[in-house]
Amino acid sequence: MRLVDLLLGYEWKNMSGKTFLNADILGITADSRQVKPGFLFAALPGVNTNGHNFIPDALDAGAVAVLASYGTSSKVIHNSSISLVLDQNPRLRYAKMVGQFYQSQPENIASITGTNGKSSVADFTRQLWQTCGRSAASFGTLGLVAPGKLVSGGLTTPDPVDFHKTLLELVNEGVNSLAVEASSHGLDQFRVDGACIKIAAITNFSRDHLDYHGTMDKYFAAKLRLFTEVLDRDGVAVINADDKMAIKLTEVLTERHVKILDYGRRANDILLKKIEILPHGQRLFLNILGFEVEVMLPLIGDFQSMNALCALGIVLANGVAPKKAVLALAKLKGIKGRLELAARTAAGAGIYVDYARTPDALECVVIALRSHTKNCLKIVFGCGGDRDQGKRPEMGAIAARLADQVIITDDNPRSEEAAEIRKQIKSACPDAIEIPDRNNAIESAIGSLSAGDLLVIAGKGHEQGQIMGKISLPFSDVDVVRCVVGGAV
Repeated sequence: MRLVDLLLGYEWKNMSGKTFLNADILGITADSRQVKPGFLFAALPGVNTNGHNFIPDALDAGAVAVLASYGTSSKVIHNSSISLVLDQNPRLRYAKMVGQFYQSQPENIASITGTNGKSSVADFTRQLWQTCGRSAASFGTLGLVAPGKLVSGGLTTPDPVDFHKTLLELVNEGVNSLAVEASSHGLDQFRVDGACIKIAAITNFSRDHLDYHGTMDKYFAAKLRLFTEVLDRDGVAVINADDKMAIKLTEVLTERHVKILDYGRRANDILLKKIEILPHGQRLFLNILGFEVEVMLPLIGDFQSMNALCALGIVLANGVAPKKAVLALAKLKGIKGRLELAARTAAGAGIYVDYARTPDALECVVIALRSHTKNCLKIVFGCGGDRDQGKRPEMGAIAARLADQVIITDDNPRSEEAAEIRKQIKSACPDAIEIPDRNNAIESAIGSLSAGDLLVIAGKGHEQGQIMGKISLPFSDVDVVRCVVGGAV
């Protein structure tokens, strides 16, 4: 593809002295180590490094064009045949150029943001689409799930090149519908801006990632970008009517003339009227677009019903017939690491593993399990290092208030002192038991279970490693549970 085709419709500056718009661009990357002859190199500013420093490496590797920030001197280009394209927002331009370069995308792309529940909603949406006859995939924290394919994940929202390579692969494999997670980091860094998003959904909004965003207002602004800047103008927004930010979000969407489909106990479109708790699921009584329906949802937890309704909203917004979509709800399956029943003890006590790593998520999980607990509800959890420290005592207070027994252990300490993290949690739950080694903590908690008890191990969910310093050691909560108990459910 020619450079001029990547720049079509955008203001730009060429600072190399000559303009080589007909240069063939054979690839795009923001990683100088991946540059090959004929590539465009995006020299993006980063948190820890600046791509500007790697321009010489990219040129040595054969780059024929460089995208950089305004203010970058043309002196970094020593070859007059190299085009230096400057932009005041090179990250956004990079995402747009990558989208233009790869072009092919699934016909229907829905993007889900929110503090909690993104992975569940993305997977539930894929399941509903498939049950309704679509060739569908989901992409995010858990990786890529598509017909006949399961690829483990990395970043919730990957680099634009990795993202668009995946979109192209899906198209080539006949996938026409994709549910993709959009993290606040990914939105803030414009990673999904090159995609054609027809449906944008939000699960909820509560405290998280303040180590990155700094304030709740900036965190919300990052989430809001999905609806105000990324979503197609003719797209549909699916929102949680019960969330505290619903009114503000509705005002913004109305001003932009974006069609809204809401769900929840206060919704107009997908109204959750009542939940009947059952031993291994829940019966939902709904009013969908004016029609009364009830459905057996084979998942436990009030928050899982909200995740399922968010997914339902997405497929309805995408044109699936309401009756067919509602029937598909009854066939949903839980996903790995999200309120996953890992095992039962010989006495019948249930042991659940969940990814809950925010105050709101932890509270939802414990409340959900309380309604299924005949005796004592116990919890094992910790908090990650190098992340928002303010949520640690909040999570400790929630555990102390809602659980019958709390064991504080290590999560992913990263570069922080694990003992200091535990101390901050315990400041709000002084009666908690502290067992640093996560394996020992889980084993101790299981050993204390009696008939009718439930145990939830929170914070790591599907993860297969524990990060100590700069090293990730193999570790799985589910594997530890099954090793201690002697088998799965």
